[in-house]
Amino acid sequence: MLDANLQSQLKTYLERVTRPIQITAHADEGAKSQEMLELLQTLDSLSDKISLQVLRDGQGRVPSFDLGTPGQDIHLTFAGLPMGHEFTSLVLALLQVGGHPSKATAELIEQVQNLEGEYKFETYFSLSCQNCPDVVQALNLAAVLNPRIQHVAIDGALFQDEVEKREIMSVPTVYLNGEVFDQGRMTLEQIVAKLDTNAGKRDAEKIAAKDAFDVLVVGGGPAGAAAAIYAARKGIRTGIAAERFGGQVLDTMAIENFISVKETEGPKLATALEQHVREYEVDIMNLQRASALVPAGEDGLVQVQLENGAVLKSRSVILSTGARWRQMNVPGEDQYRNKGVAYCPHCDGPLFKGKRVAVIGGGNSGVEAAIDLAGVVAQVTLIEFDSQLRADAVLQRKLHSLPNVKVITSALTTEVVGDGEKVTGLRYKDRTTDASHDLALEGIFVQIGLLPNTDWLKGTVELSPRGEIIVDAKGQTSIPGVFAAGDVTTVPYKQIVIAVGEGAKASLAAFDHLIRTSAPA
Repeated sequence: MLDANLQSQLKTYLERVTRPIQITAHADEGAKSQEMLELLQTLDSLSDKISLQVLRDGQGRVPSFDLGTPGQDIHLTFAGLPMGHEFTSLVLALLQVGGHPSKATAELIEQVQNLEGEYKFETYFSLSCQNCPDVVQALNLAAVLNPRIQHVAIDGALFQDEVEKREIMSVPTVYLNGEVFDQGRMTLEQIVAKLDTNAGKRDAEKIAAKDAFDVLVVGGGPAGAAAAIYAARKGIRTGIAAERFGGQVLDTMAIENFISVKETEGPKLATALEQHVREYEVDIMNLQRASALVPAGEDGLVQVQLENGAVLKSRSVILSTGARWRQMNVPGEDQYRNKGVAYCPHCDGPLFKGKRVAVIGGGNSGVEAAIDLAGVVAQVTLIEFDSQLRADAVLQRKLHSLPNVKVITSALTTEVVGDGEKVTGLRYKDRTTDASHDLALEGIFVQIGLLPNTDWLKGTVELSPRGEIIVDAKGQTSIPGVFAAGDVTTVPYKQIVIAVGEGAKASLAAFDHLIRTSAPA
């Protein structure tokens, strides 16, 4: 299952283990159990610190395995075979159970250890989901740090009966003590903030006490990361406030056009961006959402108000809040989000195995989604508003070669139809005849482009009719001292490589502004 090269790498990693690791497997005679045991036996052979016990008593989920260490009260379980995107989660869990320290900050570790109460987490993931590992790894670490926290990571495709019973139609889906806790990507910081109800107030007090910055970056995607690095390299006081570090890159699967990097994945690139920023003296304020911008007054300081009530001040500001998935804005879409309405085919596609789905949107992302889903689901119907698809010709040829794909053009989706619990179909209008049609299906994947995250800026910064921040050649906005970069601006072609360059340019422009502007007394 693991080739010689991977085994060699894994053996090197396991040399960092400082205490014994006990693996307790729950198996039967099925094929999946045999695959799991083959993996675990390989792990056992790679380190003298690992011992394997196999139980065939029919208890608990089968196949599954627990990780623990003598003398430590750890409740950490993988139900299924953690390969694909989750193999890294397995490796990290082995290291952390084996005593190797995590890269989490000391403050966050202490916060996890001090959580009171009993927490039984269950995370449903799919092996093709790039959002799931963050959640699985965060809760695994929490289970290692705090004996009152239990975590079971469950392969939804393998335990389909549970998925059907709980009507799970989106991954990752996290349950806490039997009730839905959250869905979608979450970091350990976000999970702890949700559990520790006083964390937000403490954060606001700390942020409010900060001195003014020279450059404050709002947004932590590629543009924001580049802007922060370029500012910090000038030796000036730099801060970055981000709702989630990495931005929409975290939701991107394959990246093959970031020059000098032949191929990578969004979460990996986001991690690399954050690590690079942390190499410099940048005050990173994660999980902070901006709510208002106040132009500079007599003190020469621009203010950025945060949703938690804190206010940040800076001599210059770079706005790089990016964009989000555009919604259809039709009846039923909000009601059935994560109950059949999805936005990530890579994450949620496996949950619709053998079912009928629709993809809304005929651009590259929509056609790529339809092609990916066609290998998993029974039938894909691609619905495009225009009279023809807008995707690249090579993608269209591939799409039309697939036997289980149907394309409907000149169609306007008017309603998501459901039974109160989950999606059962959609309604669309033929734009050439105005006739209304119903399509029976179980899933709808929306791929119709992006919306800039500028709602909080309306009435302050000049925006285009599309809601993008209008910038000049240097990234200057309509407000002196306020610059913008990335997908949130009017700069065409929303690409990662372009966002990085625009972030660097805006940062250089901000520095140029600072050296020509007197510092406040």
